[in-house]
Amino acid sequence: MDGHVFLAYDYPVLGAFWTVMWIFLWVVWLMLLFRVIADVFRDHDLSGWAKAGWLLFVIVVPFLGVLVYVITRGKEMGKRETLHAQARQEELEEYLRRTVAGTSGMSAADELAKLSELKTRGEISGAEFQQAKEKILR
Repeated sequence: MDGHVFLAYDYPVLGAFWTVMWIFLWVVWLMLLFRVIADVFRDHDLSGWAKAGWLLFVIVVPFLGVLVYVITRGKEMGKRETLHAQARQEELEEYLRRTVAGTSGMSAADELAKLSELKTRGEISGAEFQQAKEKILR
């Protein structure tokens, strides 16, 4: 052993800056790589062979593949992401509508009272009353 110990101050500040910069750029590129792969699978306009070709290109030559994909299909990539987000939002809203409609604030007794009132006014028939009553009691 030569007895030389490397201390923290032996690593220059500029070297630490460049290390952090390269790690940051690598993480950004990795995130972009996964977004490109997800976009390839999400695109319904591409055929199976085109998807396989893009994936092979992105995996074999990663930096160039991602760069070429973003240059050639970047605009549509954003549109597909927006459409996907809108579809997910609509699904959520539809789920919430169904859930809220299924759990109205009325109790079964309140619903039965309202149903019998509709029957006495003649707005529903006896068969409709029985059908609705069975549905409420289930």
